[in-house]
Amino acid sequence: MSLAICPLCSDDEDIEVRATLDGGRRVLSHRCGFEWEHGEPVPAQRRAARSFESLRASFPKPEDVDPERLERVARLKARYLAVKPDFDPRVAAYWSKYQGVFTPEGLRACDPQVLKDFANSEIGARPGNQATFNSAWNDMGDAAAAESTRSTIDYLLYGPDEVPLEDRFQQLLDGAQPFAMTGFKEALLTKVLCVMRPERFLTILKYRTDAGGKREIARLVYGLELPAPESVSWTSGRLILWSNDLLRTLVGDGFANQQHAAAFLWWAKDEVERSG
Repeated sequence: MSLAICPLCSDDEDIEVRATLDGGRRVLSHRCGFEWEHGEPVPAQRRAARSFESLRASFPKPEDVDPERLERVARLKARYLAVKPDFDPRVAAYWSKYQGVFTPEGLRACDPQVLKDFANSEIGARPGNQATFNSAWNDMGDAAAAESTRSTIDYLLYGPDEVPLEDRFQQLLDGAQPFAMTGFKEALLTKVLCVMRPERFLTILKYRTDAGGKREIARLVYGLELPAPESVSWTSGRLILWSNDLLRTLVGDGFANQQHAAAFLWWAKDEVERSG
């Protein structure tokens, strides 16, 4: 930004910033009393990036958890890990299959029924009733519905690098992309990420739900109050992914897989609710 000089008296001393405008320009005032706008507008893309980073920095962090609460969760974790997990033997093979289906090549070649089956399967993660998706699929027909679903998954996983994953997720939630498949929303989008990036994503498919979404688990297990989805400054896509990363860091290692870690968090939530 160029040097600020009072246009009235050509003096550059005792200049104050009175306000910063939405476009990035500033309202300055000089000791003589004159006020003016100064600077070039900040491009919208840069403003969005700055907003993204500032919101990410202000999101609750693992170090915000009370140490006594962490100790309590550690004791619960030790109890939980002492019992050998009982896993559905179908999960590993099923998810391995869809890791192939969801590659760019696999999406182009897969049978439509494979995509519809994924949306309705509870193997490894339970997305709940998918009546909206199924109704839209039946109305559109196999070919059109499969193409919309392929495009949705492809954009989520392989969309443009300049659009963060969180924001691609939000665009698909909003239907902002013309190809977004009706009904392929939070639970199914999250399930895709769980399959393709199992080292990162917990199989907790909703941010907020009475049964125990990420927000409820963060509050009850770790004592953290996460932003409400309707908060003006946040988007659901960011909250969904950032809460996953927060819980993934807090729950730590020692689990057989992410389904195991997610099962512990639900169990710990119930234990805390019972004990008060």
